[in-house]
Amino acid sequence: MKVIEKIEKSKDTLISFEIIPPLRGGDIKMLFGIIDDIIQYNPPFIDVTSHSAEVHYEETTEGIRKKVKRKRPGTIGICVAIKNHFKVETVPHLLCHGFTREETEDALIELNYLGIENVFAIRGDDRGYKKPIPAGKTHNDYAVELVSQISDMNKGKYLEEELLDATPTNFCIGVAGYPEKHFEAPNRKTDIMHLKDKTDAGAEYIVTQLFFDNKNYFDFVKSCRSIGIKVPVIPGIKILSLKNHLNSLPKEFHIDIPDELTEEVMKAKSEQIIDIGVDWAFKQCEELLNAKVPAIHFYVLQHSKPIKKLLNKLKI
Repeated sequence: MKVIEKIEKSKDTLISFEIIPPLRGGDIKMLFGIIDDIIQYNPPFIDVTSHSAEVHYEETTEGIRKKVKRKRPGTIGICVAIKNHFKVETVPHLLCHGFTREETEDALIELNYLGIENVFAIRGDDRGYKKPIPAGKTHNDYAVELVSQISDMNKGKYLEEELLDATPTNFCIGVAGYPEKHFEAPNRKTDIMHLKDKTDAGAEYIVTQLFFDNKNYFDFVKSCRSIGIKVPVIPGIKILSLKNHLNSLPKEFHIDIPDELTEEVMKAKSEQIIDIGVDWAFKQCEELLNAKVPAIHFYVLQHSKPIKKLLNKLKI
């Protein structure tokens, strides 16, 4: 079933999760163990992130050597394995960075054959690798272009124009939103206008970047509605569980961490951090649940312990 259908049919706020594939050479059993921990909360869908190749530099006896590798492959296979094993809908992330439009079309055809109905379209982070585009191939620079490509396939329009009788796909498309604005956008208004372009192109729901101040989310939704974005806006929540998150999360996701939370974490012992993060997220979730948001999307990645503590505290 499509994500948008699950949202529309539910009378209550849904609880969904996002996980990350294992490192190359890793074991899917570890990932299944995480899902065993969270499946008890009856998620309507689970997102699986995707990762393009990254550039690494190694010092050798012959000098510095450039190495390009994709550290976390397997998104499609993991989605199918989870759907079949746990009987839950999965949402693979599709990227612009690191993939040609032809590769994207092939991936969508595979997903369609495999019965995956939902996809999440994002530009992806720049990891220092600019994929060479072979002659005759094309590339999506921005998420709106990726959304348009998926929407075209939903209408039976493929890259090869001579495929006049091509069977339309039927994907539900999700996209990302940034309550504190995308770090490359000149201002919030411009950023939200770009988001509207994505919904106009066919995106059916939005999941936000993580945030620690609910005011940012509510202001963001208000701004979206004011320019005509009507699709559901799902808040994304991550539990701060390590002291170094005070530095790594703002650096990686370009977000602010409130003074009160920062000061409490800085004064705490390492073993106290998870409880502090859970308590903060608990307050966030209580307010979001009372506001009857369509869903709360938890960034689990590879650490389910804090999420379990939070959801048990919320009595979900």
